[in-house]
Amino acid sequence: MPHRHFMLHKPYGYLSQFIYELKRKKKLLGELYDFPQGTMAIGRLDEDSEGLLLLTTDGKMSERIRSKKVDKEYYVQVDGIINQEAIDRIQEGVEIGFNGTKYVTKPCKAALLTEKPNLGLRGKKIRDERHGPTSWASITVNEGKFRQVRKMTAAVGFPTLRLIRVRIGNVHLNDLQSGEVLEVADFSIEKI
Repeated sequence: MPHRHFMLHKPYGYLSQFIYELKRKKKLLGELYDFPQGTMAIGRLDEDSEGLLLLTTDGKMSERIRSKKVDKEYYVQVDGIINQEAIDRIQEGVEIGFNGTKYVTKPCKAALLTEKPNLGLRGKKIRDERHGPTSWASITVNEGKFRQVRKMTAAVGFPTLRLIRVRIGNVHLNDLQSGEVLEVADFSIEKI
């Protein structure tokens, strides 16, 4: 039987998995679509992160896409007006905590976004302007430590309020709406 592949705009508040063994009730990917048996998420997005998530029934493809050769781009809404100095520091690599030790992130691409991205509202309200201004940046990494992008923005003084993955390799979120699933022919590495 041929493998099947999916693009999903993961909404806020969902885990990037199909089974959750702990007692607390969590929202899981299987609630969004009738995925075939054996479907796995390629990488993860935190429960409070949103955006592009690729899913497949092909374990080898999952391994290729999770490799450090494939860029992952995020749009990040931060607390405060992020400046070029902070963007430069993120690009060069910043020290974050990972597994109880200090870790310096690899150089990456980062840029200020001058316009608010058109990504719709988040499932849970963030906060309003009375609590101070917010701004947006684009951060592209090819490593994926636990909550890395959030830790990177915090390390330069701009905590993340909202995190949306918009691209994995050459696969873009585009106009996929929150919670929407699109079945695709494949994610051949040449396309990514």
